[in-house]
Amino acid sequence: MLKSKSRLLVTFLLAGICLPQTATRLVTPEIRRVGDKLACKCGACNNTVATCQMLECHYSLPARERIATMQKAGTSDDAIVDTFVKEGGLAALAAPPREGFNLLAWVMPFVAISLGLMFIFVWFKRFAGRRAAEVRATPEIDPRYQQRMDRELEDLE
Repeated sequence: MLKSKSRLLVTFLLAGICLPQTATRLVTPEIRRVGDKLACKCGACNNTVATCQMLECHYSLPARERIATMQKAGTSDDAIVDTFVKEGGLAALAAPPREGFNLLAWVMPFVAISLGLMFIFVWFKRFAGRRAAEVRATPEIDPRYQQRMDRELEDLE
């Protein structure tokens, strides 16, 4: 009886300890919609304001509260994002805008992967051609060995 009570107590203690670790307060769908566009600038993560899981994050928690207050005041999502961009610059955005020089950040990964695949294709094509040519070429056999092979083959017949 004592063991079962102590196990029950330990179970409730562990559950109580685990409960505060789910601290994603102030993440409603409306806040998530805006928070996914903004980068968390706490320096400890590479998440957005909506997905930052760090307990008591010094950036995302106040940002979520601010987003909630601005949404209650009737501010549109784009205006909220623009406010954060005015204060923190383009670094406040989770993804660079798809215009101007920032378009390069969207295009370059595809260009780099394409160039890498083309390089690998050309490299394999080049060395596969050499190897095939080497295999097709018949090596010259020393006449002494050729005569010895002929004699041994005649002995076998």
